Amino acid sequence: MPPTLLAYLLLALVAGSGAAAARRHRSPANFTASGNPVYIWPLPKNFTSGKQTLAVDPDLALDAQGPGGGAAAVAEAFERYRSLIFSPWAHAARPASGGYDVSRLTVVVASADETLELGVDESYTIYIAAAGGVNSIVGGATIEANTIYGAIRGLETFSQLCVFNYDTKNVEVRNAPWYIQDEPRFAFRGLLLDTSRHYYPVDVIKQVIDSMSFAKLNVLHWHIIDEQSFPLEIPSYPNLWKGSYSKSERYTVEDAQYIVSYAKKRGIHVMAEIDVPGHAESWGNGYPKLWPSPSCTEPLDVSSNFTFEVISGILSDMRKIFPFGLFHLGGDEVYTGCWNITPHVKQWLGERNMTTKDAYKYFVLRAQEIAIHLNWIPVNWEETFNSFGENLNPLTVVHNWLGPGVCPKVVAKGLRCIMSNQGAWYLDHLDVPWEEVYAEEPLAGISDTAQQKLVLGGEVCLWGETADTSDALQTIWPRAAAAAERMWSPLDAISSQDLETTVVARLHYFRCLLNHRGVAAAPVTNFYARRPPIGPGSCFIQ
Repeated sequence: MPPTLLAYLLLALVAGSGAAAARRHRSPANFTASGNPVYIWPLPKNFTSGKQTLAVDPDLALDAQGPGGGAAAVAEAFERYRSLIFSPWAHAARPASGGYDVSRLTVVVASADETLELGVDESYTIYIAAAGGVNSIVGGATIEANTIYGAIRGLETFSQLCVFNYDTKNVEVRNAPWYIQDEPRFAFRGLLLDTSRHYYPVDVIKQVIDSMSFAKLNVLHWHIIDEQSFPLEIPSYPNLWKGSYSKSERYTVEDAQYIVSYAKKRGIHVMAEIDVPGHAESWGNGYPKLWPSPSCTEPLDVSSNFTFEVISGILSDMRKIFPFGLFHLGGDEVYTGCWNITPHVKQWLGERNMTTKDAYKYFVLRAQEIAIHLNWIPVNWEETFNSFGENLNPLTVVHNWLGPGVCPKVVAKGLRCIMSNQGAWYLDHLDVPWEEVYAEEPLAGISDTAQQKLVLGGEVCLWGETADTSDALQTIWPRAAAAAERMWSPLDAISSQDLETTVVARLHYFRCLLNHRGVAAAPVTNFYARRPPIGPGSCFIQ
């Protein structure tokens, strides 16, 4: 048995032995041994806690162990979180006598493999206790994970346990000793960001990625291109980004690569999307031949081989940027009427005895073949399944958005599904309260265990018609956090909580944490999301 595993078994026994001072999360699901709410978001899978308060050294040191402990990503994450935990002047307040309970954070990572792929192990275990304490085997704090990405999730949880005491001017861990075993419920926990309707500078996208990591979301669905603008550089077809709003509202190849690298260091995948054959009018600004005619500017010209040559070039270039195994091909809201009134397209259809619905299917399947040839798994919006689900490639992941009840139909056919029911998880729907976001269940209507495994997870979507740099973060947060807990935490723990007492208190706390970290999260109880508060008051009650 590995020494670290043995140590954790012993730690678990010790933590469990203090039954009078600690309790598992199941009874009740969201309270510590001291009777306080568990202010960790999202709620961990299993934990025990105690009644001690530990002081954390502002010179907290990293002790990296295991094959993956020495990875640069672990050291960088430790420094990021240390800067979040401690004020810049923390050393000045440090008493000369010391006297800190937690002076070292040991991070043990079993694997040196830094591959970030769907389903990567994000599990971690944390133990925090005072050195020399009654229930202590190893003083300080320890995080153990199988991968660096599990370690990064553990660092986020550790940071949330660290609270600044304004009386002593020390950082404390309350309700110690802590023993936490945690892992996500779903492998895919996404947020869509739309940079076509409004351009987001790279620094703003970085802020979004940082905020995602705080809630343990792990997929940035980058809806880069749409009918309004084409902001991404495509070297194979350099005129495509003539469809951008302006030359200063563009992303170079290097920008995109930097965003992917920045996200990976936080354990976040970037799933890119080009939405074809509809939502592509902007393509024709650079290559007018992609339009069926000047008066029919979308869908793209299904009759032209040039259309598919361009799609192949775009995907080939993007494959060099986006390593994630899933690629979104769109396929929604395809209004094919102008194909039928464009003479050369109508002739092409007639020669093949095809209807416009047949042509829609032909286009989607041909685009899927291009993506699969590039070793991508295609993701398509649910209209493709609703129209010709039996013809979709078996690898297809169907992305629900129109309403509830779609994923049960998808998985019954053996396909995989991502849930984004617009009635609850479209963040630009400002009148949807956080309670409805929290209550939305990706597995609703699916009782078969094998079929439940085909639901990869879910995604909240920030469409950009009414969102830009000025209001993106307050539109995303705090409601996205409600979905984040739904996708991370065990269903029984979520279901056992009372929304209007314990959950809302915890969400207020997390919103305040986001504000402290510089994230412009809006008040929790707004009637319309992203609105400012209606009057003075604490962030803990607004």
